[in-house]
Amino acid sequence: MKISQILVLSAAAAALSTSVSAQSLPTQKVLPFDVAQTIAQEAMNTCRANGYKVTVTVLDTAGVVKVLLRDDGARPTTVDIGRMKANTAIAFGRPSGPPANLPPGTPPPAPILAGTINVQGGVPIKAGDEMIGAVSVSGAPGGDKDEACANAGLAKVADRLK
Repeated sequence: MKISQILVLSAAAAALSTSVSAQSLPTQKVLPFDVAQTIAQEAMNTCRANGYKVTVTVLDTAGVVKVLLRDDGARPTTVDIGRMKANTAIAFGRPSGPPANLPPGTPPPAPILAGTINVQGGVPIKAGDEMIGAVSVSGAPGGDKDEACANAGLAKVADRLK
C-alpha cells in the first residue's frame, strides 16, 4: 500500500469517527426556570388587569410543573383544569381546545388521552420550532380569555424564545 493511500484512508477514518461521535449525543432546548416564571407572572398580571382570578401553570415537555401560580380567589378546580390544558398542548403540539373543524355550537368532544381536556387556555411554548413546554390559564370567564392571558405571557418573552 502506498503512503498516499494510507493517508487518505486515515483521513477518511478520522472524519468518520468525528462525525459519528458528534452525532452520538443529541442536543435539546429546555425551558429555563426564569423564562417560565416570567411567562407565568405576565399571564397572571394580564388576567388580573382584566379582573380575572386564575391559576397559571407552566410545564416542561415532560409534563413536570415548572411554575404554578394560583391567585387569591381562584377556584380550587382551576389547578387541575390548568394542568390538563397544559398537558393537552404538550400532547398534541397545539393550543388546547376542541378540534378546529367542529361546527359552531358543537360541544367539545371527550379527551382522547387521560389527563387532557378539550378546553381553550393551554398554549405550547416553543423555542424556534422546538416545543420546550406549555403554559395554561384557567379561571377567566371563557377559554378564549384564558388563552389570551397565556399568549400575553408568551409575548413577554418572545425575544428569548427565538
